Amino acid sequence: MAYALLILIMALAIPHIVAQGAAPLPTAAKEYLEAHNQARAAVGVSPLKWSEELANAAGRVVRYQKNNMGCGLTKLHHKYQGNQVWTIFNKTMTPRMVVDRWVQEKQHYNYATNTCLSNHHTCNAYTLVVWRKSLELGCAQARCLKYGSSITICLYNPIGNIPGERPY
Repeated sequence: MAYALLILIMALAIPHIVAQGAAPLPTAAKEYLEAHNQARAAVGVSPLKWSEELANAAGRVVRYQKNNMGCGLTKLHHKYQGNQVWTIFNKTMTPRMVVDRWVQEKQHYNYATNTCLSNHHTCNAYTLVVWRKSLELGCAQARCLKYGSSITICLYNPIGNIPGERPY
């Protein structure tokens, strides 16, 4: 009887545990993900999934840049490729604002030639956002009160912007 009761309890508990799944995403993570996936949908690319591993890695890079570089931008030397944005004048950009800033680079991207339209404009942040082979995303942001700035980094896996390949 006790064995049957134990089986019944487990049978009732397992769907509850599975239904709970992972913890819900924080608001910022949802906003980064929604903004990326909106841009990707606009060009027919499948949505990204949030990666805590990438978010934690982005957090480590952001903390390093905040603590050692005054929130300054640097070339990312990381196994994941990433986008970064730096703002000044005591303005922290929301996740949506950050991604929208990268997506604005679309106007400088020429799909036919797979290049940026001129040497004076970049489009590499945009092409990372919509890179079709990237499946995961993780982002982090830090405020640098001393410098009145903030820095945001998003990392992608697999990496994008492979020379000779089109983003979508």
